[in-house]
Amino acid sequence: MAFPERFSNLPDYAFPRLRKLLDAYAPGGEPIAMTIGEPRHPMPDFVGPILAAHLAGFGVYPPNDGTPELLAAITGWIGRRYGARLSADQVMVLNGTREGLFNACIALCPEKKGGKTPVVLMPNPFYQVYAVAALTVGAEPVYVPATAAGGFLPDYASLPPEVLDRVAVAYICSPANPQGAVAGRAYWRDLLALAEKHDFVIFADECYSEVWRTAPPPGALEVAAEVGANPERVFSFHSLSKRSNLPGLRSGFVAGGVQGIAQMRKLRSFAGAPLPLPIQRVSEAAWADEAHVTENRALYQEKFRAVDQIFSGLQGFQCPEGGFFLWLPVDDGEAAALKLWRETGVRVLPGAYLSRDAGGDNPGKRYIRVALVAPKEEMQRRLTQLRDCLYG
Repeated sequence: MAFPERFSNLPDYAFPRLRKLLDAYAPGGEPIAMTIGEPRHPMPDFVGPILAAHLAGFGVYPPNDGTPELLAAITGWIGRRYGARLSADQVMVLNGTREGLFNACIALCPEKKGGKTPVVLMPNPFYQVYAVAALTVGAEPVYVPATAAGGFLPDYASLPPEVLDRVAVAYICSPANPQGAVAGRAYWRDLLALAEKHDFVIFADECYSEVWRTAPPPGALEVAAEVGANPERVFSFHSLSKRSNLPGLRSGFVAGGVQGIAQMRKLRSFAGAPLPLPIQRVSEAAWADEAHVTENRALYQEKFRAVDQIFSGLQGFQCPEGGFFLWLPVDDGEAAALKLWRETGVRVLPGAYLSRDAGGDNPGKRYIRVALVAPKEEMQRRLTQLRDCLYG
């Protein structure tokens, strides 16, 4: 039986790779997974009652693009958060951002750009769905280093003009996964100008936008509105997973230009799976409420302060400005993860599993990613073990 060759060079996904690395060895202490970004803070109190009140909604087909009430809640939140005024036809509801980040590439990436194979840009390291989306549409993925030297954000403008002229889509994550770097207004302005010059679309993955240390990260839609950019140049992806501690709800949205959203909606009408109606009702309440988001962010900010104390003085360490991962420097990510597991039971992810070899180097190989999702006291105890094991 023949299988498609376009996925033949994909490595195993990060977590099966981690199991192969660690599971042959016994943990050196009580096991704890600090690998996956699954929020553990309490869900909002209103989730259960709303679900119970709308159970009958599981008995009907839900609207593909989102209920009018949910679209209004989302556009209202975008207006309050970013000052951008969007209409309902500029938004589509998603089963979490991963679904949207994948299908948007199918909907909007052309088969050819200037008669040549299109390019899809992505930071390196990156969220793995970006690469799979590029390969699915037959584009060439180009992995652009996002290293400490560049503030952990990719410098797309440094690419040769002949590459930029083939770019159809550029993915960017802010706050970044895994490094927590935040794209400032100047970065967004420059990227929008580059997209206009070379005629490509920006996919802004902003699912960590509401988890920040000192100031709300500026958003792609916000800066696009400020500079009067073509609305079709940028599409922003958001989720309730991190903002509202609802990863199992699988609820998010994409917002951008009317024409691009129409293309995504058309694709979904043939091949997509809409959110169940009770889930949409919970989502309406979640986007309309900020109190639970403020409480959630305060818990992460307490954790950031604890992290600063634990790793104070560690050379190369930067506490993230956003998101909830630590991107810790080590000599070798796989060796560090294995040592940590065998000596303490703490399970972390080698940075190389989130990166690709490009230009003879893998920019993640000398890092580990650590998720700050455990309760604060437990997190402090296990991070202290990590520090003593790897840096003591």
